[in-house]
Amino acid sequence: MKKINSFFLRFFPKKAKKNDPGHERNDFWFAMLFSAPWLIGFLVFSLYPIIQSFIFSFNNVSVTAKGIVQTGTGWANFSSVLTADPDFIEDLQTYLQEMLVYVPVIIVVSLCLALLLNSIKHGKGFFRTLFFLPVIISSGPVITLFIDQGVATFPGAASIDYSTLSQSVPAFFVGLLKTLITNFVVILWFSGIQTLIFLAGLQKLDKSMYEAAKIDGASGWECFWKITLPALNPIIVINVIFTVVIQSTFTLNPLISKISGDMYAVGKGYGYACAEAWIYFLVLLVVLALFVLIFRKKNRKRSYQER
Repeated sequence: MKKINSFFLRFFPKKAKKNDPGHERNDFWFAMLFSAPWLIGFLVFSLYPIIQSFIFSFNNVSVTAKGIVQTGTGWANFSSVLTADPDFIEDLQTYLQEMLVYVPVIIVVSLCLALLLNSIKHGKGFFRTLFFLPVIISSGPVITLFIDQGVATFPGAASIDYSTLSQSVPAFFVGLLKTLITNFVVILWFSGIQTLIFLAGLQKLDKSMYEAAKIDGASGWECFWKITLPALNPIIVINVIFTVVIQSTFTLNPLISKISGDMYAVGKGYGYACAEAWIYFLVLLVVLALFVLIFRKKNRKRSYQER
């Protein structure tokens, strides 16, 4: 045991203080230690397939008895996906529309649930488990069965006449409303992890700030907008990134289903599917960048006003 302690003390000495430059070094090594399993797994199992898929996207790939045969096509696969595949463009539009609905609703719902849970004095563990259970059971087969049975939609959603509504409301907003009503229960199922992250952030807030604000006459609503929401802004950005990634990699995503199907389709194959996957990846990066820039811009405005 002494040998183990001495080994760790070489890299993480106890005497390092916050103002000491060694403190930052210790934080770096701790971060590397906890990130090592993911880094090793990524380098061993994921890096090579990612590079190989990028190479495949510029080739016509066919699997024969002798192995994988590649024929260079240049940018032809990307050009075909963007100009000659209306199904991919339609699925991409559906994906962007769903992200525009899913992300704000999940963030707002999870924040409201976290605020309610944080106000409960007894039984927090029970309610945490209650809100987290849908995340555990929402595997691919289970959630597919629920959706096929119509459990994921609002009661009476099938009776809504969207064609009549589109006569007075732009078709784009009608599509957003239809996506929200059709998949509202699914959206709630994906709010569990974000709720726990928000709850952890709320429990770290300094209560003295609220006490000082109430002494100055601030209401609960003002405390939320002036203290709680600005303090949770970094956590909101984290939850937004997590939500976009989870929804983008979900098995019921139409783009993922199309890419998986085109991988074995006649006339398309691995190279074509890899080109689709890389286009989808670039679109995902753009969506993430837009959300992060929006929230960072809001955070900068708040900090400027406070100054």
